[in-house]
Amino acid sequence: MKTTVRIASLSLACVCLLTAVGFLRADEPPLPVGAPTTRPAASEPALPAGAPGEPALPTGAPSAGEPALPTGAPSTGDPALPTGAPSAGEPALPTGAPSTGEPPKPPATGQAPGAVRKPQPAGTNWLQAMGLSGFLDFRAGIRTQHDPHEKQASLGETRAQLDFQKTWNKVTFKVVADFVEDPVPDHQEVNLYRGRGWMDLRQANAAFGLTSWLDVKAGRQILTWGTGDLLFINDMFPKDWQAFFIGRDVEYLKAPSDAVKMSFYSDLANLDVVYTPRFNADRYITGERISYYNSSLGRLAGRDAEARVDRPDECFQDDEWAARLYKNVQGYELAAYGYWGFWKSPGGFDPATARATFPRLSVYGASVRGQVGAGIGNLEAGYYDSRDDRNGDDPFINNSQFRFLAGYERDLPMIARDLTVGVQYYVELMMQHDQYVQSVRALHAGMPTADFARQVLTFRVTKLLMDQNLRLSLFAYYSPTDADAYLRPNVNYKIDDHWSAEVGGNVFVGQVPHTFFGQFRDNSNVYAALRYSF
Repeated sequence: MKTTVRIASLSLACVCLLTAVGFLRADEPPLPVGAPTTRPAASEPALPAGAPGEPALPTGAPSAGEPALPTGAPSTGDPALPTGAPSAGEPALPTGAPSTGEPPKPPATGQAPGAVRKPQPAGTNWLQAMGLSGFLDFRAGIRTQHDPHEKQASLGETRAQLDFQKTWNKVTFKVVADFVEDPVPDHQEVNLYRGRGWMDLRQANAAFGLTSWLDVKAGRQILTWGTGDLLFINDMFPKDWQAFFIGRDVEYLKAPSDAVKMSFYSDLANLDVVYTPRFNADRYITGERISYYNSSLGRLAGRDAEARVDRPDECFQDDEWAARLYKNVQGYELAAYGYWGFWKSPGGFDPATARATFPRLSVYGASVRGQVGAGIGNLEAGYYDSRDDRNGDDPFINNSQFRFLAGYERDLPMIARDLTVGVQYYVELMMQHDQYVQSVRALHAGMPTADFARQVLTFRVTKLLMDQNLRLSLFAYYSPTDADAYLRPNVNYKIDDHWSAEVGGNVFVGQVPHTFFGQFRDNSNVYAALRYSF
């Protein structure tokens, strides 16, 4: 009854807010909702086609059996808490074929955002005319087996999103806020909460052009780059692994960043620089919603042993820098990346406080993406410099790593119309592996150790039917080295211009509980959703 009252109150508040905004007047016509706030694609890179990396396993004491969650693909066996992988904080992640997240080269003129405004399309309603859009999303999920450490329900939320975008004097303002009611968790995953409801502020930023060669976007925003499809190497922006594994829309894999993004344009190359004054961590696995392998306990754990962390939190001291230099050469997108900050999901453990930690990390990488035969191919590589354990002899901190990704996608009209497939190969190599093994065995002779190389294969197939209103898709991860897998089947049907329905699942398979996907085997779930967009 209380939940019903809260939902009714939330709906009434949203209606009042929309009605009040309707009386506002704008001096100049707004950009259509979703129109770029700056140069097309350059300042608003597209999310890679679907995209997760991997959640960090924030567990108790680090152990050889604790899978290290790479920021790219899931990893295992690292004594320290794994680091998360998929990345993004970008608007919705397309569920179709993978996308590079590499924006094309912007126009040479470098026009300031808002300088040219497109006319309102025919049929625009009064909400869109005021720069407002959004949706109501009703979503529920349940585990397909009994997990002694979690509730049987995996998801049960009502979500209302309001998206406001308006341009004044060549400055584009954007605010996206979600109002959520969910009775499943006992504790909320974000800071602002009242009872079992909370507000998730996903974007609140201003974008403007300072000169013909420099654009700036400041505030809370969704950021992403790289070439992987639900695998991340050089995308070091925060991810929400809990949302990804319980069945929220794939757009919520990307968590927001509180940052300033500067985009520099030239005929030689383009440069994006992102500064985050205070460290933005992943929304990693804590045990509140999803059970995980706790190496200090030597077993699976959940609500009975939620992760405790010591997170860098000093503004302008615990900051992050990220940079991308990119250029389009004869149809191929070339990019070089750099990151200076911390492991995005817990990558260490402090035995004195029994808390998971975020050691210092630098990442250097490069990528290329372009047409190969009848499809699109991509290569991406990155070196993870674990600055607090470069010798690799500290069993409580992740070792440095080298990560490599190769992918290919194409349409198959010879088999069926609107059929797309994509495959990827990912490998993660642990540096100073011998020192790692010695340090783990010195800590505990019986602890399992991670292999020098961890491999992951992914496969995506997407089929559109009924005038492309029905989308059938399957994304699968398989690790031959860990002997585990993760399947994401999904069916989405567009009922009309406003309503859509969706059903899907998250299926985890693993022989042992300490591998990356194997630890989540009791968390397999199915979910259903109904959405009204306006």
